[in-house]
Amino acid sequence: MPSSCPRKPDLPARARRFGCGLATTLLLSLAALGAPLASAAPPSTQVAWVPAAAPADVERAFARARSEGKPLLLYWGATWCPPCNQLKATLFNRQDFAALSRSFVAVHVDGDRPGAQKLGQQFKVAGYPTLVLLRPDGREITRLPGEAEAAQVMELLRLALAGGRPAGEVLQDARTGGRLAAAEWRMLAFYSWETDDEQLLADADAAGVLAELAIAASASGSTASADTVARLWLRALAESDEGKGLKADEALRTRVRALLADAAQSRALADVIVNGAPAMVRALADTEQERQPWRRVFEPVLRGLQGDSGLARADRLSALAARVELARLELPRTQLHPVLPEALVHELRAHVQGADRDIRDGYERQAVIPYAAYVMERAGLWPEAEALLQANLARSASPYYLMSQLGSLNRKLGRNEEALRWYALAFEKSQGPATRLQWGAGYLRALVDLAPTQAQRIEATARRIFTEAAEDSGAFYKRSGRSLQRVGLALQDWNRDGRHAAPLRRLGAQLEPVCRRLDAADGQQERCRALLGTRDKAAG
Repeated sequence: MPSSCPRKPDLPARARRFGCGLATTLLLSLAALGAPLASAAPPSTQVAWVPAAAPADVERAFARARSEGKPLLLYWGATWCPPCNQLKATLFNRQDFAALSRSFVAVHVDGDRPGAQKLGQQFKVAGYPTLVLLRPDGREITRLPGEAEAAQVMELLRLALAGGRPAGEVLQDARTGGRLAAAEWRMLAFYSWETDDEQLLADADAAGVLAELAIAASASGSTASADTVARLWLRALAESDEGKGLKADEALRTRVRALLADAAQSRALADVIVNGAPAMVRALADTEQERQPWRRVFEPVLRGLQGDSGLARADRLSALAARVELARLELPRTQLHPVLPEALVHELRAHVQGADRDIRDGYERQAVIPYAAYVMERAGLWPEAEALLQANLARSASPYYLMSQLGSLNRKLGRNEEALRWYALAFEKSQGPATRLQWGAGYLRALVDLAPTQAQRIEATARRIFTEAAEDSGAFYKRSGRSLQRVGLALQDWNRDGRHAAPLRRLGAQLEPVCRRLDAADGQQERCRALLGTRDKAAG
């Protein structure tokens, strides 16, 4: 499944993050001023989802969970988010998921409901989508991996519901030599570190800890199954860069070759392989000459996954995307017009054309098309990527997402006026308070970078963002708070030489009454007042 918006397999797994927004380089645009969404459609109609947008909503859900003696499954997502739509198309619509949902209280938090970002802070969720299974007393059991295949997520959910211990306890035992059951090793191997939000580990520690787990799971006497051990080794390798995590030696290289040569294991590890192949090749070999043989090792595995009809369409596209990234592995990331093998480019064109022609499900279309356009960009097929996005505007339930992607595409090509036109159009179409703040931050950044002399336009856009923030009770929490920090940083950059001190004073005067109304106890007031201050304060 897509693990960002869209997923980018050329980045380390933790940077890609299965959560829309952290890995994306698309500059997002602010929506037109308008009423927040009054309600959000449930993720699926076959499950009795409990909508939640405030602490009281969640407390009622927990009260029900306690009275019924059931865990609570919290799903955090957004209407426009491609991997969220992939979950809707592959997991939430399954009959067995609907049947299993009677074993837990299913809670849906749409990040664009007013106040929902405050819930994000409460439950330490930031990236869309996030799936958290909690005990009735609120203790976390695990975070489920949205990038895994739906059948694998179902297996993990059943294991967790069958009395699984909290992941934090299991991780502690794994790191201190405690004996784990085979199911507990499996839960750790699949745990969604990408959406952990530093609950169990600091981001900087992930590579090293995954390496520890891989070694411990492989030790004599471990109860971990062979495919669990294989998953831990590959996940650790995909995270290992810049001296962190595993140091590839010949024993590890031999292990990886054996894993990739085993068709059954490669299939079971499809999500790790398609997401991590470029990072793994970089970790396995230090020089271009050493990497060439590894590219040849991964190529047939990726081709097989690309053609596997048992995989979701987005996953097959991810395998093809990984092949594109391996083909341009030694090129600068900013290379706009790479020279790739002609056969690979032909395959990509045919694959994308087939997906665009054959997809009938709206959720699947929103999951696949933005990512397909991104992969075409990476292959240097700029006109075709642009045409694909434009042709899908009328077919998308969230066209503003594609519009912002068109803005990014044109910006990369140096077509600044066209880029700003698309950002402005997305500004008029996007919906939901958190999305509008996120899009606004990207739009303002583009204005500052591409049209810094348009002072009135920049000030008006910032004023509009702050007006909307004043109307959203969750504006200074989590995702929305980070969006506003980006707005502040963009304005500080704009005024770096002091030429725009007057507009910043006016914006500060607009913001101060908003700051005074915020709760000082939880840091909102300080974050608000730091927006137009120093860079260090705004980023803190």
